[in-house]
Amino acid sequence: MGTVPKGTAPKSLKFMKLSQIGEFGLIKEIQKGIRLSPRVIKGIGDDAAVIRSRVGKNLLVTTDMMAEGVHFTTAMDPLAIGHKALATNISDIAAMGGTPTCAVIAFGAPSGIELKQVTDVFQGIKNTARRFKIDVVGGDTIKTNRIVINITLLGEAFPQQLVYRSGAKPGDVIFVTGALGDSLKSGRHLKFVPRLKESQYLVKNWKPSSMIDISDGLVADLGHILEMSQVGAVLEEGLIPCQGQASLTQALYDGEDYELLFTLPRVQARRMLSKPQAGFSFYPIGEILTSKENFLLQKRNGRRQILNRKGFEHFK
Repeated sequence: MGTVPKGTAPKSLKFMKLSQIGEFGLIKEIQKGIRLSPRVIKGIGDDAAVIRSRVGKNLLVTTDMMAEGVHFTTAMDPLAIGHKALATNISDIAAMGGTPTCAVIAFGAPSGIELKQVTDVFQGIKNTARRFKIDVVGGDTIKTNRIVINITLLGEAFPQQLVYRSGAKPGDVIFVTGALGDSLKSGRHLKFVPRLKESQYLVKNWKPSSMIDISDGLVADLGHILEMSQVGAVLEEGLIPCQGQASLTQALYDGEDYELLFTLPRVQARRMLSKPQAGFSFYPIGEILTSKENFLLQKRNGRRQILNRKGFEHFK
């Protein structure tokens, strides 16, 4: 976001179109209510933000794009759309064992869109940033045919607390942090809470061997861990927690749950399950196998079936 020129923006934004306030007027509106922490040397208003680096921590960088007609519609609550745009990135940082710090927002919209709809999207982003102590430090705005939101989020983590997808070992127990399925139909995909507290509890107390957040579906995202770790897995049908009236198939394949999926060595898993978990819920749902070719579902009747590694994928 460039420097905001001097000038007077209209006092009332109600019923106005984005074209009436323009790019720099919008930037001025976005800046309202943003309070920066001491780690930010320079935020919005220059060619780049300047952030103090923290000695002893690694820098994490993630980015996530949302587009109208793919991830949301204009009929949805713009505050919730803004929340989701940032929360999906927070979930990625949580999946690495880190904590988020600063966000950069790229935003595109038609010039004829109602200005309040735009400012409400940004208000949703700012509300979530405030909740998770994230500094909004810059970005860009352009004219597009439909609303497009891309957020790049910085985070940090101690090297010993970083968790990758590639660390799962045979015998590890597979866990999820909550019930799965029916996220889109129920609207939960717009109002989920990123599992940042759970992530920090896990990396500080139990150190998962691998971790990922469930965005494309349990089977698809566990498949990423299996591929990176060169192992297989068996899931227990009777242990997979289903959200509300969601079916097993929905829990396996729906996606947009944004729960954490992680693995722990069996000894660690037993110890964790034997103790109170600080108000968190961790559900053991299966086990890592030796052969990377095996991806199975243990049915209630004792039989095993091969799982189809399908899930949501763009361009298909």
